[in-house]
Amino acid sequence: MSIHPAAATNQLLVGPEDRDFVGYGEQPPNPQWPGGAKIALSFVVNYEEGGENTIVNGDEASEVFLNETPGGQPRKGVRDMNMETQYEYGSRAGVWRLLRLFDERGMKFTCFAVGMAVEKHPDVFKTMEERGHEVCSHGYKWIDYQHVPDDVQVAHVRSTISALQSASPSKRAPVGWYTGRIGPTSRRIVIQEYKKMGLPLLYDSDAYNDDLPYWIRVDGEPHLVIPYTLDQNDMKYCVPPGFSSPDGFFTYLKDAFDVLYAEGSHPVHPSPKMMSIGLHCRLAGKPGRAAALARFLDYVKGKEGVWVATREQIARHWREKFPVP
Repeated sequence: MSIHPAAATNQLLVGPEDRDFVGYGEQPPNPQWPGGAKIALSFVVNYEEGGENTIVNGDEASEVFLNETPGGQPRKGVRDMNMETQYEYGSRAGVWRLLRLFDERGMKFTCFAVGMAVEKHPDVFKTMEERGHEVCSHGYKWIDYQHVPDDVQVAHVRSTISALQSASPSKRAPVGWYTGRIGPTSRRIVIQEYKKMGLPLLYDSDAYNDDLPYWIRVDGEPHLVIPYTLDQNDMKYCVPPGFSSPDGFFTYLKDAFDVLYAEGSHPVHPSPKMMSIGLHCRLAGKPGRAAALARFLDYVKGKEGVWVATREQIARHWREKFPVP
């Protein structure tokens, strides 16, 4: 159930149940980005290392998703040492390389942080917050929540918030949420638990269906969604059809940026958008791929009218310009 910000009294219910196939239509609202920016760029660094599937974490089998050797099968009841060390690269080396790339250019990102992973390496998140990056929740474990019972999901929400607060120098709870492999009840559970704990939840990003934020209603209450991306995402190095080289990743990001930048720069009907870019410490944090990311960062840094923002900044901006209906 989507709520058009330009016509707050119109509540759209299109298609079966709560699916919305209409969105903003042909003429989306002008987001009025700060400084008249032509595009808002949201870089997301996913930190999952330590929260993946492994019997060490109490799971039935090893991880097989988003790694350098795609196509493998889970190893039930035993550890996959090669997989574990692939993930450890992200926490030991990759995350620091990504931090350097952004810090050297004065750009801020949002980190989708898995709670269990945070517990195993809290210093990373202390550093991120101190340098002005946003730490957003990515669930407690990096697993598929499709069939996870509701009571377990409730416990995971609370464990995630506790883990991120403990790692935060200011003891701040995350104001954004991204489960990732979401289940049918996951969004509702997150919203309910935040409400029970008396904590503000500014947005979630468990959607891929628009170039702009939008309001929905969950149990009758308004909730802001900031859509994420699976195409402008380094995960495509590991899934078919994907990027076979860093050059392919750079070209795709550049082309997407150029199209959206042109839409926001149109001389008669400017229509600024938001562009999300998904990164993973164990993937984009590798030297060869980091080089492609650096080229893209330098490319967009050379353009005028680009707002590089955290998702929290985007959420606060949207709430100000397009308040809760």
